[in-house]
Amino acid sequence: MDNSPKRIVVKIGSSLLTNNGRGLDRTAIYEWARQIATLHARGIEVVLVSSGAVAEGVVRMNLPERPKKLPALQACASIGQMGLIETWWQALIQKGVQSSQILLTHDDLVHRSRYLNISQTMSQLLAWRVVPVINENDTVSYGEIKFGDNDTLGAMSATMIGADLYIILTDQDGVFTDNPRTNPNAKLITSERAMADYLFDVAGDGGKWGSGGMLTKIRAGRLTAMANCPTIIANGKVENVIVRLADGEAIGTRLTTDHADRLIAKKQWLATHLRMAGTLIIDDGAVKAITEQYKSLLPVGVLDVQGDFDMGDVVEIVNAQKVRLAVGQVGFDSHQAKQIIQKHTDEVLQILNLSDNDKAIMVHRDDMAVL
Repeated sequence: MDNSPKRIVVKIGSSLLTNNGRGLDRTAIYEWARQIATLHARGIEVVLVSSGAVAEGVVRMNLPERPKKLPALQACASIGQMGLIETWWQALIQKGVQSSQILLTHDDLVHRSRYLNISQTMSQLLAWRVVPVINENDTVSYGEIKFGDNDTLGAMSATMIGADLYIILTDQDGVFTDNPRTNPNAKLITSERAMADYLFDVAGDGGKWGSGGMLTKIRAGRLTAMANCPTIIANGKVENVIVRLADGEAIGTRLTTDHADRLIAKKQWLATHLRMAGTLIIDDGAVKAITEQYKSLLPVGVLDVQGDFDMGDVVEIVNAQKVRLAVGQVGFDSHQAKQIIQKHTDEVLQILNLSDNDKAIMVHRDDMAVL
């Protein structure tokens, strides 16, 4: 049985792409493009998440360091994105691989209609044998609509397209038991569960030219865990690293998952949602059911529905005093939800013409994070 991945997301960080802040490292980019083309020739679908726009803009504008104010950062992103995507296109087309550009914000992946539209576009690109090159839309991203790092963007992209493997290339060999730059006795962690708590204790901060650190990579591994997608954090300078990882070679740190971890990861993903699509106000009985008995939220316990949302959107669940108790993916759209509040299961089945009791749940416990 062939267990090799069929769909891979590769994220390459600024520290590798920008040659320590001296502009884009085109030699390295062309080498990674060669490796991607090798997988492409095997029929493996590859999605590329590339940092480097802001750093390239800094160099093109001859700035001494990465700006700290938002307008200057966004301007650098706008300038640098031109060179970044042009370089990737040239590197890939030289190997006979067509590519495309996708710029995303956090809003694009948490609003269901936009999420589905992007997912369909990505599916079409992959069907056409095109390598999508994804980056955060830094020119318009701000505050609550910003990912803040491409590790998270890559993880959400991997989850969206059902990737078999998420590769994060960095300037480190992987996750160590301590900071290898200061502790020569630090050991490389070759494989670990993505949900292992101690990983946060050994994570470091971001570097001068990037916005992420090892901490964001571990968080990203937890996000992909909910989709049963392992994450590998490896040194992008290792010879032929992308191809070797696709072949199953043990390089860097592999973050794995099992069913229990996937459920925990999903709840963490729900809990970290920045924006809610709507609100469910619940009665005291439902409060006890979800917070003390860890049960699903049934329509009978919902007093009111606020907002305009689709089935599967993330909503907040509050008590009568508007205190947030949980967040979760709702089982109905807002129109249906308003029809069935304070209705018992048999009534819900009749109103919505459903045949299965399991479909008469407002928010399933597996799709809910109690706060």
